[in-house]
Amino acid sequence: MNANNLWEVAEAWIAGTLSPEETVLLKKRLGTDSAFANEFNENVNLINSLHAAGGQQKFRSLVGAIHSAQAAPKVATKARIFQMPPHFWRTTAIAAGVALVTSFVGVGIFIDSSRRSESQYSTISREVEHIKKGQARLQAQQNEQNAIIDSIKKKNTPPPSEVRFTGTGFAITNDGYFATAYHVINKGKFDSVYIECNDDKYYKAILVNYNEATDIAILKVEKKNFKFSKSDVPYTFVTGKSTLGARIFTLGYPKDDAVYSEGYISSKNGFNGNDQQYTLDLPAGHGQSGSPVMDAQGNVIGLLTAISGPEEANTYAVSSKELNELIHPLLSDNNLHLPKSNKLSYLSREQQITKLQDFTFSVKVYKK
Repeated sequence: MNANNLWEVAEAWIAGTLSPEETVLLKKRLGTDSAFANEFNENVNLINSLHAAGGQQKFRSLVGAIHSAQAAPKVATKARIFQMPPHFWRTTAIAAGVALVTSFVGVGIFIDSSRRSESQYSTISREVEHIKKGQARLQAQQNEQNAIIDSIKKKNTPPPSEVRFTGTGFAITNDGYFATAYHVINKGKFDSVYIECNDDKYYKAILVNYNEATDIAILKVEKKNFKFSKSDVPYTFVTGKSTLGARIFTLGYPKDDAVYSEGYISSKNGFNGNDQQYTLDLPAGHGQSGSPVMDAQGNVIGLLTAISGPEEANTYAVSSKELNELIHPLLSDNNLHLPKSNKLSYLSREQQITKLQDFTFSVKVYKK
């Protein structure tokens, strides 16, 4: 599995033709080699986009129909409503993505891994590639298409600017307070921070409190009367540090969909012996900064912040003890009430994950 055969490995992964031994080997390397994982994911996304290219023509026809309807003379008749097919939104993204991808195919797909410098302590927010000068016209067309879609769907969307960084957040209270890694929102200047929830809607958030030293930030959704779910937050926050060897799991957003990982606490201290952190044996990738680290009973014991170099393959998380200390000053001033009971402890892991998905989400940082 190297740059010379990574495309074939990605095709076999999508087609489901890898042997069990090859699958185990692939997953192990994805969890330990971030450069390899990034290149592998790029190839998987490219192959999926090319497979879906057939939907581009249908998208153009749909947009053409909308433009035609808007250009037609207005008459005193009942308004016409265009019902968009369920796959319309996915086709929109794929159509623009394929047009962008195909312009780079002739240049080459693989990047020499030797060009990537590996840090012994790498924060795991995910930086999104900027659109180059040659794609300005495509971006303008995409903005116009998004405006048409928004006028029909009335969907709550972020500003028409580039996503610079993404991470993961999780709810502290059901009325909009949530936690993420501070470095996710502090990598350079930004214009706004949004979260994308499971209902595919975007909500703007503001910074409430943070601690740069522990790499924790607390934000709040601005929308009035906002709720993450109809039910209360189902987990509680551990006030001390958990024991060595404790089984753990997490749910994060290194991609557009939630990704589940599990492992154990391999050291009660973190990077260079930092006693505010844990060292975890837990697969993690860029985009999972800010993900909650849960114990087997569904209590929050920490928050993912970083990974080590590939030769060590460690994952680091700041403990929930530090998170509690950051939350405490907000309790009286903001009328903030933490959940008092754990509703996950007697559920199966599948049921725990299902409930947890309502309270974890992608955090997106925008820059004009």
